[in-house]
Amino acid sequence: MTAERVNPPDLSPPAGFSHAVVATGSRVVFLAGQTALDGDGKVTGDTLPEQFTRALTNLLTALRAAGGAPAGLARVTVYATDVAAYREHARELGRIWRDLAGRDYPAMAVVQVVRLWDEEAMVELDGFAVLP
Repeated sequence: MTAERVNPPDLSPPAGFSHAVVATGSRVVFLAGQTALDGDGKVTGDTLPEQFTRALTNLLTALRAAGGAPAGLARVTVYATDVAAYREHARELGRIWRDLAGRDYPAMAVVQVVRLWDEEAMVELDGFAVLP
């Protein structure tokens, strides 16, 4: 699998995402939305960074179970119940991303939603990856 990150000079420099990802491979893995659920189905974490850590860990756990790795992520969408809070914590969330998934950023979007399926959840991540 190859994932070429494309960041055209005509666009603003990306910070924590890539403008486009050209992925070639033989398998596409679609990753369901993951919140900060623990193994018992309870939302954990009282802060956005705590919930983001768990949600990203859950997303990467599903990806690894499908035979993938973080570098194979081609697209991730972040659904947040409070984009202003997400922006306030952006530096810390970026550090969490780098610690868990590295610096091969997928194409990403952050979307504010009224609420998530799990009422206590502040953030949910979904996406897809391309595997060899």
